[in-house]
Amino acid sequence: MIHLDTHVVAWLFAGDLECLGEGNRALLQDHALVISPMVELELEYLCEIGRTAIPGGEVVEDLHRRLGLTRSDRPFPEVVAVALGQTWTRDPFDRLIVAQAAIDSTPLLTKDVLIREHYPEAVWEA
Repeated sequence: MIHLDTHVVAWLFAGDLECLGEGNRALLQDHALVISPMVELELEYLCEIGRTAIPGGEVVEDLHRRLGLTRSDRPFPEVVAVALGQTWTRDPFDRLIVAQAAIDSTPLLTKDVLIREHYPEAVWEA
């Protein structure tokens, strides 16, 4: 199982596989794909402000059908408790996405350098 950061989900939905690189595409093929529900919310926000055209729920449902993407179902209070310790960022999405991956004890596929510096299980094959 591997958690996906928001930009990875957006690239998968758009079919922009070149952004991922060969090594990351291999990781995606070798693992069950999971997201924090915060990824769906962040995608929705991006749609609301005009940065993307498709609502978050539609993106997630499409990737569920095509790739088997699932949402982690850990209880929100448990995720927030771990996110409270993620003091290296003020971004609530990043805090909760990292916390969700940490609770699930899984890698998080992300190009985000700050996340990779602070979450030891974050991965990105350059």
